Amino acid sequence: MTHDQIDSLIERLDTLLDAERRALVAGDLDTLAQLHDDKENLISSLNALDRIEAESLQHVRKKMSRNQDLLSSAMEGIRSVADRMAELRKVRQSLATYDRDGKRHQIPTPTEQKLEKRA
Repeated sequence: MTHDQIDSLIERLDTLLDAERRALVAGDLDTLAQLHDDKENLISSLNALDRIEAESLQHVRKKMSRNQDLLSSAMEGIRSVADRMAELRKVRQSLATYDRDGKRHQIPTPTEQKLEKRA
């Protein structure tokens, strides 16, 4: 592979990482999924090269690290939302009370809640 072809691969990866960052900041999961395969292919192409100068990859390494941090934060946020939603589902399904001895009792609540309209 020529030096120009290697530079082209690195430039395409650099552009892709910028797009990935924009998608992460915007919370655009569909775009992230679309970019994933292209990113994987570019990285595989670079990994397949016998010789590449470390200096030419330093810039994209920083961007990859930055994006990984953003992705980790996004995943943590998604897990937090999923946990909170699970807690809310639990609350809607039953009511926990304690008797005078401190024993916990679960009272199931109906899943369908009807609102009665009075005139």
